Amino acid sequence: MSSDFEAYEQDFGTLTAEITNKIGRIPKLGGKEKTQLVLNVDKQLEEVRELMEQMDLEVREIPIQSRGMYQSRLKSYKGEMEKLEKDFKRSRIAYSDDVRNELLGEDAGSSESQRAHLLDNTEKLERSSRRLEAGYQIAVETDAQAETTNAQGEPTLRGNSRVTLGTLSDHRQQTILELKCVESPDV
Repeated sequence: MSSDFEAYEQDFGTLTAEITNKIGRIPKLGGKEKTQLVLNVDKQLEEVRELMEQMDLEVREIPIQSRGMYQSRLKSYKGEMEKLEKDFKRSRIAYSDDVRNELLGEDAGSSESQRAHLLDNTEKLERSSRRLEAGYQIAVETDAQAETTNAQGEPTLRGNSRVTLGTLSDHRQQTILELKCVESPDV
């Protein structure tokens, strides 16, 4: 029985090598050639799945004393099969460099300028977030002071905080934090 398993292992090795080769070629192709190769690889993956089932049945029929060794080999083949399937999925959606350049444009300079612009905007966003946090902290402290003052029997000031985003005339967004103190109605 182990000879059947070993024959299955050889078939597995041959099929997976062919599939790996074809998976590497898929992103470089286009149109009907790509579709045909994808269908071919899909059929071969199905053959490998059936082969794995046969191997699993063989392992179940092997005597218990030597079954562990074959089970570990089968487990590694299943891991290899999962990797092949993941690679196949990636290759089906991957594009060759020519197609990618056609879709995205070949201007690498615009890519760099977009990246720099993105980094600048990220820094501005982080600065604005820090200002908002600081303003929120001030509002919390003001409310805490109002509660302390109220507990001591003194007139209360309630802090109403409002955060607005305004656009200045030079089209830069700035965060404006307005704290309005209004006298509490219970005074």
